Amino acid sequence: MGLCSSLTLPTPGGLLVGALPDARLTTADTVLGPGDTLLLYTDGLTEARTGEDRDSLYGDDALLAYATAHSGAAPHAVIQALTHLLAGFGDGVNDDTALLALGVPAHASTTNRTP
Repeated sequence: MGLCSSLTLPTPGGLLVGALPDARLTTADTVLGPGDTLLLYTDGLTEARTGEDRDSLYGDDALLAYATAHSGAAPHAVIQALTHLLAGFGDGVNDDTALLALGVPAHASTTNRTP
């Protein structure tokens, strides 16, 4: 049984990519191991309005808890789950939202490797 957890990769800054022609961007490095998934998303996800009156934001803590509950899932399953979550927000999603999940298979295949 593998360890299932969610970690956040520090990304100081937060500048909109492509907004300025000479923007200085910050990089962050990480190494994904077998079974790991890296989720990239725009603020439309964390700024989705929730609750009956749509007066609360979904937020980083809720996303971290949701990601933890889905840790160990394949990237396509993470995207499907988040798409379903966003659909459940209905008109609470008032900003564009982009999702990208990249992963390393839990059991890497050795059949197609070139020596």
